[in-house]
Amino acid sequence: MFSDIPETIQKRMKDLERIDARDRMDGTTRLERLRQIPPETGKFIALLAASAPPGRYIEIGASAGYSALWLALACRQVKRKITTFEILDRKVEMARQTIEMAGVGDVVELVHADARTAIGDAVGISFCFLDAEKEIYSECYEAIVPLLVPGGILIADNAINHEETLRPMISRALADERVDALVVPIGKGELVCRKI
Repeated sequence: MFSDIPETIQKRMKDLERIDARDRMDGTTRLERLRQIPPETGKFIALLAASAPPGRYIEIGASAGYSALWLALACRQVKRKITTFEILDRKVEMARQTIEMAGVGDVVELVHADARTAIGDAVGISFCFLDAEKEIYSECYEAIVPLLVPGGILIADNAINHEETLRPMISRALADERVDALVVPIGKGELVCRKI
């Protein structure tokens, strides 16, 4: 999966990494920054996505589509597709460009909507990557866990660097009898939950 990443995907990843690094240094406002995951987190979520049971793959918070590129690698490996949700107009446009430039439209569907309403009561989710505004994490967690298939995986980003804000959701997940959960110290910290 990682030894033969297509050149189009590698190029777009590098471009987004440069934009993200620049945004963090030049005073770009928090909401305008890409705030994307680091490459090691991308590899981690791709490995877990490739290990998820059959079912629907979703991402909540596409930003410019960087994490979707890592997840596209997993989707191609296991012959599945992922739906990624983004609510901000500017980032939807950037994600569209990413999907087109990287040539991953065969496995990545971008939906310009609030995932909390767009997902509804869809069942059969086997993989979810949550990387949106931290204030909605608890609501997303409670919406997604009942929709996960047995063995389904939910990963929430920023479990360490935003631990104080996310503490209620993290505590809930670690004590939730519906899932096995732990916080993995990779990147900015990943809460990993597996549906029992």
